[in-house]
Amino acid sequence: MRNRLFSLMLLMALLMGVVVAQTTFAQEEEAAPEPAAQEVAPGMELDEEVEEAEMAAPGFIQIVTGAGLLGIILWLAIFAASVAGIALIVDSFITIRAPKIAPESLVAEVRTAMEQGDVMKALKHCEENPVPLSNILSAGFTNVEEGFEAIQDAVAVAADLEGEKLMQRVNYLNVVGNLAPMLGLLGTVQGMIYAFATLATEAGGAQQAMLALNISQALFTTAAGLAIAVPAVAFFFVFRNKATTIILNMEGATMDLIKVFRNVEVVED
Repeated sequence: MRNRLFSLMLLMALLMGVVVAQTTFAQEEEAAPEPAAQEVAPGMELDEEVEEAEMAAPGFIQIVTGAGLLGIILWLAIFAASVAGIALIVDSFITIRAPKIAPESLVAEVRTAMEQGDVMKALKHCEENPVPLSNILSAGFTNVEEGFEAIQDAVAVAADLEGEKLMQRVNYLNVVGNLAPMLGLLGTVQGMIYAFATLATEAGGAQQAMLALNISQALFTTAAGLAIAVPAVAFFFVFRNKATTIILNMEGATMDLIKVFRNVEVVED
């Protein structure tokens, strides 16, 4: 299932690249001068403004800077969202792993100590390995004198806290996935506003060039926002499911380790 998801994401990325490449190629073809259009009647001069509009091919930098201050801010925000998305994906690959959250070595050491009846030794192992599982076990071991019900309550509270901390890291990917297309949509609206403003203020070849530039700005921001959102949302679901599985296994391991306290009686002085 995971391999299929990665294959689907790769296919979407390739399709997005093809769409952007075709858009850029189409803009270059439209901006290329046509020989028939440059043939003028004797005694007439070609308008310099029309010539510049036909000869100039808007590049990506021109598209970014041509949208004004708001457009530059939007592109900076989209770039920041892409950097944040990549950083969160890499961070999730590193941190959301069973060996980082509930290492088998810690489970084996704690189990050995519990079989020996040495709770302090088990607590020491937990303190030497500060991971989510050790934090949950430590909460239970520190309440041994209160009885098994108190241990269960402490473990449940600690497990909820550690699970929430883990899911918070994953939820930021969902934020990026929802924010990126909104930024792209805002850029689209801005580009269309500029396009209609061009129809009202420009004329001739300059109008066509500016109209194409404004529409390019709108489409480029939309494509960029979707290109960021698609992998961010896909990885969010992958890591969320992975984190949920790890949390459930961690809670099961915790209950298995503390079940030895079930028949322990608390003696009051």
